[in-house]
Amino acid sequence: MQVVHRKTALALLWIALAGGLTVPAFAQAVSGSQQPRGASQLATAGPVAGTATEQSRTGPVRRLSLDDAVKLALEQNLGIQVERVNPHIQDLSIAQVQSSWTPSLSTTLRDASQDTPASSFLSGGQRKVTDDQLATNVSVSQLLPWGGSYGLSWDSSRSTSTSIFNTFNPVLRSNMSAQFTQPLMRNFKIDSVRQQLLVTKKNREISDVQLRQTVVSTVRNVKVAYWELVYANSSLTVQRQSLDLARESLRNNRTRVEVGTMAPIDIVEAEAEVARNEEAVILAEASIQQAEDRLRTLILDPATPDFWHVKLEPTDVPAFQAAPIDSDAAVGNALSKRTDLQQARKSLETTDVNIRYFRNQIMPDVNLEVSYGLAGLGGTQFTPFSFAGGGGPRTIVGQRSFSSVLGDLFRNDFPSWTVGVTLGYPIGRSNAEASLARAKLQHSQAQTQIRNLELRIATEVRDVARQVNTNQKRVDATRAARQLSERRLEAEQKKFTVGMSTSFVVFQAQRDLAAARNNELRAILDYIRSHVDYEAVQETAISGGSGITIGTDTGFSTVTGSFSAPITGTTAATQQSGRRQ
Repeated sequence: MQVVHRKTALALLWIALAGGLTVPAFAQAVSGSQQPRGASQLATAGPVAGTATEQSRTGPVRRLSLDDAVKLALEQNLGIQVERVNPHIQDLSIAQVQSSWTPSLSTTLRDASQDTPASSFLSGGQRKVTDDQLATNVSVSQLLPWGGSYGLSWDSSRSTSTSIFNTFNPVLRSNMSAQFTQPLMRNFKIDSVRQQLLVTKKNREISDVQLRQTVVSTVRNVKVAYWELVYANSSLTVQRQSLDLARESLRNNRTRVEVGTMAPIDIVEAEAEVARNEEAVILAEASIQQAEDRLRTLILDPATPDFWHVKLEPTDVPAFQAAPIDSDAAVGNALSKRTDLQQARKSLETTDVNIRYFRNQIMPDVNLEVSYGLAGLGGTQFTPFSFAGGGGPRTIVGQRSFSSVLGDLFRNDFPSWTVGVTLGYPIGRSNAEASLARAKLQHSQAQTQIRNLELRIATEVRDVARQVNTNQKRVDATRAARQLSERRLEAEQKKFTVGMSTSFVVFQAQRDLAAARNNELRAILDYIRSHVDYEAVQETAISGGSGITIGTDTGFSTVTGSFSAPITGTTAATQQSGRRQ
């Protein structure tokens, strides 16, 4: 009877173990499907409740699609907000340069008095001579956009003097004058103001390109951060599934110990496997928080309520869709749209402006100068002083008011004019000649740098296109490896139930399955990321690197031309798998 009861107990134990160590439904579903759904299943798998990190995290939850994240970044990203100000700054710089052509109006009111000792024997016994003057001046001057300049001036004064020799006392004067100067050679087609205006306009165009570069780079970074958060969430699901398998194995081993088919010491290995998987879950939860922080700093304004506490929950799942890649067309598109190349070309155009300016400055300085003036005189007119009469009193001959003086001006009674040409030319080598030689060397250097940048861009685009094809093949390989790992775990569990395998081999198969799932998910996300990079690399550099600096006499413009590091699929799971080997 004891033998019969013992056989019955072993049979019941066999049924319990066979039912408890079956492969989870997730593994069976994936192994029976040939569609690339591994990443989607991992992303949507339900979480295991009860973890300390999950319970401690409180706060609002914000569900985001990829398009929502990009839209938020375009509206709230601080880097984009900073870059949007630069075009307005350059607009003000253009207005500042154009203000050099604004007319300048100036007025002067002056009252003066001077006492001088009488030093002539003709002073008629005077001890001192007192001169008083009240004068006004109104003038307008302007630099013209074609290099010329003009000035208009109107002077009026009223002077009195105690000198006995003045015919008019007081004296009313009014003068109008106009001057015009036009360069005929140097500064005729271009001068310093027009040069600065052209350079500033190029800088304005560069600021637009830089804004587009910031937008493209930010959108690319948002997409990468979004998919990294998706991977972190999915990786946590994989680690929790591995933890469930380890806990199930621990429960089964304890049952074996209770019925006497396994030594108690064998439970230690199962407990160690559970502890290792619990650590992996903790690390995966921390990775989610890090990925959330990277995404939130890209798409949210720090002034947003609960900026650090809102939980970001991606709603899109990675989908593997193979698409053909035309690297030659991508290179051609990049050479016409890359922002760093456009900046380099516009900086080269700035160098062209400098060459035009310095070539003009080595010409002779020939200026046409024209001036025209009008004068009027009035006041109280006295008879001349006469020594014959013993210096008797002088009588008033006539009165001319200030309106009569203005009448002299408007009637053009007393005109004066001058026309002349001035010529200036430096003796020996001028500063402009040295500047022109320097600008030509910079232009030649910039052309070579642009060709070098074009070569780098073509290489970078081809590298990214190659990564797309490589990651596409990785998806197929990792999917096959995951399916084989599921079949291996299922086989090892069946062998373990009949005593043909050990718990160590089962745990190794579980680890390999977790690594295979992570590898497949990582390959799919790397493929998606490489597609994101493939789109972005045709418009901007996708990573930091060496730059090209094109020097000009008005400043330096830096153009970044960089390479993207190859995209790899190394994860914590694959590193652990490598260490085990």
